Formats: sequence, C-alpha cells, structure tokens
Amino acid sequence: MAFAAEKLQSDDTLLDAYSSSVADAVDRIGPAVCRIERIGASGHGSGFVIAQDGLVVTNFHVVGDARAVRVTTPDGAAREGRVLGRDPDTDIALVRADGNFADIAPLGDSKRLRRGQIAIAIGNPLGFEWTVTAGVVSALGRSMRASTGRLIDDVIQTDAALNPGNSGGPLVSSAGEVIGVNTAMIHGAQGIAFAVASNTANFVISEIIRFGRVRRAFIGVSADTTNLPRRAALLSQVTTSTAVRLRSVEKNGPAAKAGLKEGDIIAAIDGRPVTGVDDLVRMLDAQRIDRETLCTVVRRTGVTQVVVTPVARS
Repeated sequence: MAFAAEKLQSDDTLLDAYSSSVADAVDRIGPAVCRIERIGASGHGSGFVIAQDGLVVTNFHVVGDARAVRVTTPDGAAREGRVLGRDPDTDIALVRADGNFADIAPLGDSKRLRRGQIAIAIGNPLGFEWTVTAGVVSALGRSMRASTGRLIDDVIQTDAALNPGNSGGPLVSSAGEVIGVNTAMIHGAQGIAFAVASNTANFVISEIIRFGRVRRAFIGVSADTTNLPRRAALLSQVTTSTAVRLRSVEKNGPAAKAGLKEGDIIAAIDGRPVTGVDDLVRMLDAQRIDRETLCTVVRRTGVTQVVVTPVARS
C-alpha cells in the first residue's frame, strides 16, 4: 500500500510538472497570439507578434492576396495591418500592424528540436479564440507541398491538435519559444499536423524585411536531414554529425546537370557544413545565383566535389 501511495504521489508530481511547463509557456506566448482576418472577406486565421513595433507572422494562405488585414489581440483590441510580404513557397507572410505591442513571441532555434519533446499550439480554431492544445514533436525534417506545388522542406510534424483557424499560429516549446508556424493538418487523420520550422520562418522574415520578397537560388532538389557517419565526416573534413540527403533531383535542373543524384549526401557547401535542410535553404540565397558553388558530396564510392551553378528561382 505504501509503494502504491508513493507511486501515485510520484505520478501526481510528474503531471504537475508537465502542466506547469505547458501553462508557463502559454502564459509567455499566449498574449502575443493574434486573430487575423482579411478585411472585406470571410474566414480567419492566427498569427503572432515578433516585434513590439507590430511585426506579425502568419501563413500566406491566411492573408492570400490581401493588402490589408485586421489584427485582433487577446485583450480585444483590433488594429489594421498591411501585408509587408508573402512567400507562397513556405506558406509564410509578414504583416505590419498599427501601434505598439507589449507582448512578443520570440522565435527559437528549430535545429535543436528532438522528437518527443513537448509541442504546444495556440490559435483560433473554428472560431474558438485563443485555444491551447498540446502534444509532442512527432517527426522532424518532413516535406509538404505548398500551394505553389513546390515542396516545403524541414517541416515539423506534431500531434498537437490543429483545426481550421489555427493556421499561422505558433507551435511553442516548453521553454516558451516559437519552434514553428502551424500550417496544415490532414483531414480525416488523427494526430497528424504540420508546422513550418522556426528557422525557415526566420529566413523568410529576414528576406521580406530586407527586400520585400524572398530571393532564392534554385538547384532543383528536395532533401531530408540525415545522420552523417563519422568516417564520412572525417573524409568530408566537417565536424558535424548530420548532413542533407537528396531525396529527388529535378530532371534538367542545375543539380542534375552538375551530376548530383538521388541519394547523394551534401556535407558542405563552399567548405561550410550543411547540417540540415534549413542550412541548405539558408545557404541557397540570392548571392549564389549564377555563381559556381562547390558541394562536398558523400557517396558509397567515397567523397567527391561537385560544382553546381544555381539559377534564380522563378
């Protein structure tokens, strides 16, 4: 009986710790979560404030081609916002809302995520404002197809429940940092939902702020993050344990023309380690368009150097 009582008390302690972690993260991020509505149109989504001067992140499919949106905060204040830029390829949009905001939701480092860690979704599903659901990070490095038909790489899979209206809201870690932007769920599936990784969102936000759009170099591949065997790392002269495996190579694209093949592992670009898909996305910026780029490639036959010349992504 004493053992049973001790076990019950231990279970209660663990439950309280879990509850506290979720509640603390929600207290920190929840006040920065917004309801986003297109002015003059039906439907709504979610977003979150990342800067006190009114920068709000949401999904491209929430704002569509609208120039202005209505941004409503948990205290009921409604403000007009203008869409600064949008990136259909990653389903990310950036809005500038009128006024100043006391509460912000900081973007975390999605590269540090582990499967099984707590994931908390905050948003406005089906008209139920500022709803919280919690689950875990189910998988990392997934790919999903954007509305443009292109694949969004480095997507987080979670079992935190999402519904229409959650789109654009934050996926939050127990540390109270945004680790992803909730973007999709599979209709009819149980516990399968997706978020664009925070590192990808950060790249897109930076490009929009600087240029008003996202400029990318294109080599014509889709990829997954993979483990890099120690021997391959030594031969590649990189110190990392992960790299990028090419899942597909577009026919007649720059990568195919250079000789890259499905299954190749890219360990470095111009001598810089490529530890994951988010690194690949970030490195293929506008500066590499029409510029010879040296890829360190690991194959079964050994390590080789492949020169690829990216083109501007249309």
